[in-house]
Amino acid sequence: MAKAGAKLDVSDYTKDLSWRPEPFSGTADVERVLSEFEDGATIVLQGLHLNWQPLAEFCRSLESELDHPAQANAYFTPRSAQGLPVHHDTHDVFSLQVAGEKRWLVYDPAWELPLKQQRYKAETMGEPGDPVLDITLQAGDTLYLPRGWLHEAKTSEADSLHLTVGVNVYTWMDAFKAALDSCAREVGFRRSPDSDPPHELLELLGRELQPERVERRRRRKLVRTRRPVLGGQLTQLRALETLDVDTVVERRPTVLFDFHGTTLSFEGKDVTFPDEAAEDLAFIAQAEEAFTPAELPGDLDDEGRLVLVRRLVREGFLVVSEAARENGADAEA
Repeated sequence: MAKAGAKLDVSDYTKDLSWRPEPFSGTADVERVLSEFEDGATIVLQGLHLNWQPLAEFCRSLESELDHPAQANAYFTPRSAQGLPVHHDTHDVFSLQVAGEKRWLVYDPAWELPLKQQRYKAETMGEPGDPVLDITLQAGDTLYLPRGWLHEAKTSEADSLHLTVGVNVYTWMDAFKAALDSCAREVGFRRSPDSDPPHELLELLGRELQPERVERRRRRKLVRTRRPVLGGQLTQLRALETLDVDTVVERRPTVLFDFHGTTLSFEGKDVTFPDEAAEDLAFIAQAEEAFTPAELPGDLDDEGRLVLVRRLVREGFLVVSEAARENGADAEA
């Protein structure tokens, strides 16, 4: 929770609950949360994409489109209040107004495209000056704030709920750090510097900064750091009991992956198959529509096709289409 530009101490609105074998610590005390809210504090739900399926799927769809990591927080601010002071974010921000309204004041950046450690401090950098944008968002409105633009937000006579979706853009700083890490295998980079200009080392670094290598590392980092979004996976595992060559399956829409040879890389793991599965695996990786194991074009027999498909369902790469729809219907009910 935050109020008047400062975060409240967690102990102000949480308590520990006795339990065996260990107590639950830091559990929200509902009465104290409500009291702080009535006193002007904003309720902040951080990392909501990590534990709410709709936002997890929404952020993953953004990651698929933008090719950069996305995250989401929710801010529930009482009327006539302000949760955070003037500040900037070090990632791009989309503010999605869900309920109520909120007035946003946006100011020129103090840092251009700031990195995570480059924070705005009014006491050393001065006040932000006149706003360049003064706008009130109503439910359904969206505001885009590029990283570095100073801003503050205030409620009117109505409570406000909005989502902040952050996009963490891969920068040249990230690319250079990754390229330098790749140079660690070159002994010259492990020697102590001398008085001679390191022309040879700069050439090696330059090769590591070629566009295709930069893109490969950026994509690899994105794919490997995505957390699995496995809605309905228990239902999927049960559906394997009746899976046959005519069962309709499809790629799970929340999976970001890379495919090389007979290896699928996704969600922090590499799943490798025998060479004889290469053609079928390529078909699965490239499939935009649902298919059945019987439609796989390679040389695997029916049992081999079922082994391949079952493994990919267990790993969360494929879903049994009918089971996925049934699970979605159950969730809506």
